[in-house]
Amino acid sequence: MANVIIVGAQWGDEGKGKIVDLLSERADLIVRFQGGNNAGHTLVVNGEKHIFHLIPSGILHKGKKCMIGNGVVLDPRVLFQEMERLAQAGLPVTPQNLLISLLTHIIMPYHQALDLAREAKKGKTAIGTTGRGIGPCYEDKVGRNGIRVHDLFDAAAFSEKLTQNLEEKNFLLKNFLGAQPLDAAAILDEYLAYGEKLRPFAGNVSLELEKAHAAGQSVLFEGAQGTLLDIDHGTYPYVTSSNTVAANACCGAGIGPTRIDGVIGVAKAYTTRVGGGPFPSELLDTTGERMREVGGEYGATTGRPRRCGWLDMVALKSSVRLNGLCGLAVTKLDVLTGIPVLKIAVSYNCRGRALDLVPPQLDDLQNCEPVYEEFPGWSEDLGNARTWSELPRNAQNYLRAIEQMSGVPVQIVSVAPSREATIVVTHPFGDTGSAEGAGRK
Repeated sequence: MANVIIVGAQWGDEGKGKIVDLLSERADLIVRFQGGNNAGHTLVVNGEKHIFHLIPSGILHKGKKCMIGNGVVLDPRVLFQEMERLAQAGLPVTPQNLLISLLTHIIMPYHQALDLAREAKKGKTAIGTTGRGIGPCYEDKVGRNGIRVHDLFDAAAFSEKLTQNLEEKNFLLKNFLGAQPLDAAAILDEYLAYGEKLRPFAGNVSLELEKAHAAGQSVLFEGAQGTLLDIDHGTYPYVTSSNTVAANACCGAGIGPTRIDGVIGVAKAYTTRVGGGPFPSELLDTTGERMREVGGEYGATTGRPRRCGWLDMVALKSSVRLNGLCGLAVTKLDVLTGIPVLKIAVSYNCRGRALDLVPPQLDDLQNCEPVYEEFPGWSEDLGNARTWSELPRNAQNYLRAIEQMSGVPVQIVSVAPSREATIVVTHPFGDTGSAEGAGRK
């Protein structure tokens, strides 16, 4: 039995979906604990691509129970679209393999309308939100005006809450943001219908996790986005609207911290970021363009091109500290193949000051210049490597440098998009994927 949390260790898009899919084979339950459909996990299994926004990617494994915790904000439209796509692929989602917390907050049409209208009004100062209504939904949650899954089961109570909320939202949309107001009657009918579809899936996630613990089952907790987008600890205000760090798995699923056995951080072998915000190691040259094209660095949710740059160890070490990481999963190592000289940012130069921590002030971070350490690259194809020793020597040295600098062992290495293109050095749920790899040092 083990309970393991998977988090993004950068600015999101690190390849968490593939790692969750890999580890789900040994887990009994897979729980999504924060974020909404502003996240996208892309997996390639048996040559077929699957994109997930809300349902944990563990749903691809038969006999597993997936859960959506109270820390998630849920768009029912997106959820049912995702279910339909999975059903068409021969992967039906039923109450037997998906449980949704009764306490999960619902993204309403006015959340999306506010999100888009605010970004439009900000113009050049927009933060680059996905426009999915995530932030406004979390605002209502904290402001105690939110609508939760169980509210959709009571027509009278839901109607009253909707009417009260729309009075305020429509005033903002029309009079401050210059957008069109929304019709309460249409929303009421649509979302009551969603409630009836959600009812068989709704339940007490916290209680089910306690039962799983008592039964000796293993649980995998799946986060969205990345540590550097955390609402408290990220590059504020260019962040998401929830806590993305590992500690929020407990709050967002309803489980005590003493139940957690390990935290794995997922990091690309380089760094990417979507939207606005500081990015010290960003490459605005042909190398950055090459990373984007070879790595397919376009958002699974929005399709937006990702900004690319060298691995930022200053930022990664912050993630190690904030999450208490006990292991790293390094993804997309293959994207660096063919680059003669690789670089890792080991510190920042900020207006003449040397920094080995990410400064909290946005202005300081925007003025940070990375100080790099260089490493020889490799030209060999990595796609068929399944053990540590099958990696080129320079690729091994690059990974060892990541371990040494971060202070955290590399437990998993992804060398291509497909599920099987993975080197498991040490499995977070026990056993080693390769004795040869485990003893590599």
